[in-house]
Parts: sequence; structure tokens; C-alpha cells
Amino acid sequence: MRALVHPVFGDPASVLTVEEVPLPEPGPGEVRVRTILSPIHNHDLWTVRGTYGYKPELPARAGTEALGVVDAVGPDVTSPAVGQRVATGGTFGVWAEYFIARAAGLVPVPDGLDDEAAAQLVSMPFSAVSLLHFLDLKEGDWLVQNAANGAVGRMVAQIGAARGLNVIGLVRRADGVAELREQGIERVVATDAENWREEVAVLTGGAPIIAGVDSVGGSSSGDVVSLLAEDGTLVVFGAMQSPVMSIPSGDVIFKQVTVKGFWGSKVSREMDAATRSALFTQLIGYVLSGVLTLPVSGTYSFDEISDAVAASLSAGRIGKVLLRP
Repeated sequence: MRALVHPVFGDPASVLTVEEVPLPEPGPGEVRVRTILSPIHNHDLWTVRGTYGYKPELPARAGTEALGVVDAVGPDVTSPAVGQRVATGGTFGVWAEYFIARAAGLVPVPDGLDDEAAAQLVSMPFSAVSLLHFLDLKEGDWLVQNAANGAVGRMVAQIGAARGLNVIGLVRRADGVAELREQGIERVVATDAENWREEVAVLTGGAPIIAGVDSVGGSSSGDVVSLLAEDGTLVVFGAMQSPVMSIPSGDVIFKQVTVKGFWGSKVSREMDAATRSALFTQLIGYVLSGVLTLPVSGTYSFDEISDAVAASLSAGRIGKVLLRP
């Protein structure tokens, strides 16, 4: 079969190439899945560069989320069945025509969900709904997040609104505000305006912001903390701008702010089965009802991986870039 492989760590557009590799066979508790579509995530590219929390042995495959059809099952596997459409968000090496996955970790995809949405269902949407579950917010609570026009930021805003939460999004430029409002996300503030903190205060009407999500790092971390109320919580989700957070010590000391990290893979792995199932049921309902939208920026073949990486890294992109065998 054909698969994307990198012999060294480096620029994904340069080091990833299509190679012929043996067709894998499922073992006990495993199934083989024929790949239909797979999204490109930032953490996939960081892994290829060798800068992520997980560093595979070289030469390495790539990709972690995919939609496919069960092609073969291992011994004692009764579900999912051959022919079932399934999604996975934590299976390494899915940028291939076929991949092996744990049967118990696959998510059955209902017939009403189209391929493009189903291919994105697990990693980013589940991270968004898990993040809100992790924060344990109540209806009417206020939350602020940066990178509001990123994939997870959009999803947190949409899911949060459906749950009755008040979500304020921070973006770096005014055009990001207009872009999100076109998608029905209204509470957005651009931090390039001098009076942006006053804009936030008008939106909240003075209500306390009890939680913040930082996906950027650098000075943007401090921007989020500056908006938190006393005893507020900052959850660190990513570091798109800088691996170092710049947070004024006064805000942490005098507001008694708590800073926590959130790594979706670890949270998902440690989540009990009942909670995981309930959150996925909610997610699928949000997508089918139109509450949660999962746009696609473009679809590329494995042979077009360099173009796909460039498209995934392009500024102002709306929607995920997908790969197909």
C-alpha cells in the first residue's frame, strides 16, 4: 500500500514522501481501516518536525485522525464490523491507504454525517468539548479565549453558545472580527485596537470572567489573564506564537489566578468510557443540527502533500485541509 513517510525530522513539505509499505494485518482487538479522508492538524506537522510531545522512531509515518471503512478485523473483534464507517483521532500513522486501529477506540459514524465532517469529528471538536467539560463551567458563566478564529476557538464559541455559556473571543486583527461574525460568532474583540479591554468590559457588562483559554503564548497569555476575575483560571491549550508565556506576576498574585495545562490526548486517554461516549453523542448532535460547523479549506491527494502543508499553514485559512489517498 501507499503511505506518507519521513526518514528524518524536518519541514513536512520537504521530508514527507509517498512510499510503498507492506499492507498491515490486524491483531487481537484490532481492525484494519481503509482510509477515506484525513485532516492535517498542527500537532501532526509538529510531530514531523520533531517538536511535539510525542517523537516517533524514524523512519516514521504521520497523521493521527482519519475517517475510513473497516476492511478487516482481528481475532475476537465483534464490533465494528467490516464495512462500517468509523473515525479515529488518536491513531498514529493514518496518512496511508490503510491503517491499524484499536477496535475499542474507534467511533462509529452515523449515516447522516457526511465524509468531510466525519473526518474532522474527533481531534479538534472533541478537544473543544473536552476543554469545556474540563473547565466545568455553568450556564451563564463568562469565558475568554485567544486564537478565537482558529479551529478550536470557533468550536468552543459554537458549543459554548449551545450550552448557554458567554464566550468572548480575542483575535489579533479587525478582519478576524468580521470573519467570525459572518459565521454567527458575535462576541469577538481585536486586540490591535487601543481600547480593546474597554470593548470586552462593554460586552460583559461588568460580569466576572472566570476562565480563560490561551492557545497563543507570549504576551497574548498576559492579555487573557488581564481580563480574568479574582480566583479565575487560565487553561493553556497551545503555543502558536511562542513556547514562553508572558504573564504579569501582579495579576497572578493579587487575583489568585490558577494556571493549568490541557493536553487533549492525555485528557481523552484518561477519560472514563461513559463520559467519552456522552461527549461524542453531544458532538454528533451538534454537527447534525448545524450548531457546530466543520468547514473544509481544500482536499489534496497524498502526492500533493507539499501543497497540502502549505495550504494548512496559510494565514486566514477557513476550515481544515484534508488528505485523501
